[in-house]
Amino acid sequence: MSAVAGPGLRAAGRRPLAPPARRLALLGTGAVGSAFVARYHLLQARGLALPPVLWLANSRTVLKAGRDLDAALALAAAAPLRAGELQGWAEAEALREGDVLVDATASELVANWHPEWLARGVNVVTANKLGHGGLLARSQAICEAQARSGASYGDGATVGAGLPLLRSLRGLVAGGDRIHAVEGVLSGSLAWLFNHYDGSRPFSALVAEAAAAGFTEPDPRVDLSGEDVRRKLLILARAAGLPLEIRQVQVESLVPPELASLPVQRVAGALERLDAPLASRLDQARALGGCLRFVGSFDADGARASLQVLPPSHPLAAGAGTDNRVAIRSDRYRDQPLLIQGPGAGADITAAALLDDVLRIAA
Repeated sequence: MSAVAGPGLRAAGRRPLAPPARRLALLGTGAVGSAFVARYHLLQARGLALPPVLWLANSRTVLKAGRDLDAALALAAAAPLRAGELQGWAEAEALREGDVLVDATASELVANWHPEWLARGVNVVTANKLGHGGLLARSQAICEAQARSGASYGDGATVGAGLPLLRSLRGLVAGGDRIHAVEGVLSGSLAWLFNHYDGSRPFSALVAEAAAAGFTEPDPRVDLSGEDVRRKLLILARAAGLPLEIRQVQVESLVPPELASLPVQRVAGALERLDAPLASRLDQARALGGCLRFVGSFDADGARASLQVLPPSHPLAAGAGTDNRVAIRSDRYRDQPLLIQGPGAGADITAAALLDDVLRIAA
């Protein structure tokens, strides 16, 4: 009986067709996108095999990268502002199955494309929290598209800036463990602020310093409002099997109404409105012998994020700098939680997490 050639063979005795080489596209040329390019060059110099960057884009332009990635990055950063967000990147260069799309933006429009790319077999690597940390329907669409196509969704940079947090949580669930509660200092920027806030300097001065260092979102109110923590809680809860809606996460905002209502260009000059309320909270914490930490948590009763007074002995009271510190309680870790800690903010750390996922996919 003659052998029947398998689907990957052109004819008997011939090698199967090799899949086309992976290519990479970068969306976002701000602090994280620029740090991504710098680390991309560093890893290439170390001899690591990375997909070539086909094109890069921001909200203003789309550019073919060619051989001079730095020149394309500079041109994109210098492109004039547009009245509306650019959408031409979606079809600027046809991404094909196996390619890698890196989302270094915070754009809802870009997050809406994640399921579409995955359905086409395009791998998505993202620091954009809105994929799994926004609308539940979009998060479910991402999972469904990934399951159908087999494409990878690398989102390790969305929580903990690459700490083995999501990977550990998903690994526990995949191994049959039941997650009872997750509690943590999830915002690197808020961790830095409350690790440094001792009353010797106004809170607003620390916010300005954190923003200049790239620890906060471009609009620091996103961090101070607790919205960044809300998104991270949604990502973690959904990874643990809890399909929470946005409205199910109760969040305390540190932004007073008069600051919340200002246009973004006026925020920097009005940060002193934070000082009196935070000074009062610091006095209360000291009177109780504790420290201030912005804590996010979820369990069977729901999810919440708020500024809390913790005793010095509390597992989340330790840490320094931008450290995230997260405690996971499960069947396996019922009496003593699994603690994961490490730096949780900064463009360089986030870019490294993105490239970790790119390298995993490329391998």
